[in-house]
Amino acid sequence: SDLRASAALVIAGLAAEGKTTIQGLHHLDRGYENLEAKLQKVGARLQRVKDEVEPNSIELGRLQ
Repeated sequence: SDLRASAALVIAGLAAEGKTTIQGLHHLDRGYENLEAKLQKVGARLQRVKDEVEPNSIELGRLQ
């Protein structure tokens, strides 16, 4: 997907119940500088994880 679609997936993951894992973040990395830190500043629970299958993933939880 593209940059805006990737950002929309992150927002949807933050609103979803439980834990969400999003893979293939190269669009976000290209288009948004330090997105994790910016979202964490407004209360988002997320972390970048390294996965053997998909090394560029992020895990999300609900906004605090």
